Formats: sequence, C-alpha cells, structure tokens
Amino acid sequence: MSYRIKSGDTLSAIAKSHHTTVSALMKANPQIKNANKIYAGKSLNLPGARDSFEPGKAGGGKAGGAQAGGKPAGGTGGAGGATAPTGPASRGPKGSPIDIARSHLDKNAASLKLEKNGVGADMEDWVPNNVNCANFVSAVLEQAGQIKDSQHHNAVVGLQKNLDNDPNFKRVSINQAKPGDVVSLKTPGGHHVVLFAGMKNGKPEFIGSNNINKDGSQRISYSQMNYPILSVHQYRG
Repeated sequence: MSYRIKSGDTLSAIAKSHHTTVSALMKANPQIKNANKIYAGKSLNLPGARDSFEPGKAGGGKAGGAQAGGKPAGGTGGAGGATAPTGPASRGPKGSPIDIARSHLDKNAASLKLEKNGVGADMEDWVPNNVNCANFVSAVLEQAGQIKDSQHHNAVVGLQKNLDNDPNFKRVSINQAKPGDVVSLKTPGGHHVVLFAGMKNGKPEFIGSNNINKDGSQRISYSQMNYPILSVHQYRG
C-alpha cells in the first residue's frame, strides 16, 4: 500500500494517521534520509501497523495471508506432528523449497525481512507485516533456484500469473502435490499462498507466512486451511 505525500504533510502526522511509526516508515522507505525532509508528490510505502522484531506468540489471529481473512480448519503446529510427505519433495537447482521454508519456522515475517542473507534478503522490506505470504513464498522459490528475482511478486495473483507463464511449472491437483509445491487459495477477503507440506490426519497441511500473531502480523507456521484451492503449481524444471 502506498501514500502520496501532500503539501503540509509531516512524516510523524502520516505515521499517526496510518497507525504506524516514523521509524517503521523510514525502514519501508530507505530513500528518506532525513525524517524532517519529505516532498509533496512523492509516494511512500506504508508498512504494517506494527513492526515486531521479537519471537511471536501464537494468538487468536487469522490464518489467512495477503489480503486474507477467516479461520484455519486445523490450526497451526510446530515442526513435529503426524504430517506425512506425499512423494519426493519438489526441488530446484539450489535446494528444496519445503526444507528452506521449514528452516524459518516460527520466525516473524518482520524479523525475517531484516536478515541479510537467504530468504530474508530476497523478501522486500516495505511489504506490510500482515501481508507477506507471497513475499515469503517468492523468496523461498528464489532461494531454491526455481524462479528468478524478476519473477518475485508480493501479490498472490501476481505470483500465480508468473508461475503460469513459466514453462518449468505445471498446474496439478492437490492429490498430485509434492511437498514444496505452491498452493494458491481463495479466502473470504481475497487470496493466500502457501507451500504444500504433506498430509496430516487425511487433510493437506501447508507452511507459509500466516496471520497468527496477536497483533495481526504474520509468522512462518504450519496450517490446515479449509479455503478453496485456486491452483497448485509444481516445479518440473
């Protein structure tokens, strides 16, 4: 989300009106070197209402992702549990998306974006902390070597379109999914994207950036969601 600066605006007033902080605005807009100098007509990237850099705690938040809402069908879990892989995991030239995603389990999206290497370095910092699902999945696919930086997209439908246009990806049914396949979902408020993690108690389980923190921000977690599946993209490169 962005905001066009008007004559007379101050960074502190913009931060207050959008329920964020001057510090968060400057992190989302590295082109601003001085908080007291902003220019009318320029656009600002608006971060989430809160930037949380400490480990998150599971709360009664939503399990949907970017532009998403609603309740998960089966909640979230840790790295253990009875998740059963469905065939060999999807792999790219640089590794497996499912292994890369699992290595970041329980990290807040806000914290992950600050990391200088790996997935965090490939995530775009300005994306609000409550809408990072496509940002996270794109970065995981980049780290696995399955997509290029130019294919990274922070919107679910944008990433879906990029994968549709990539000859190395093919749409399959959820019954054909392998761990690491990209699953796009239709939610009551829009869309969400996650990675298939296997089957648990007869239902598909996913891993992704989900809105489970008490403040509505996202954390990397497992989830079982009863949303309609729009597409499952499997890497065939």
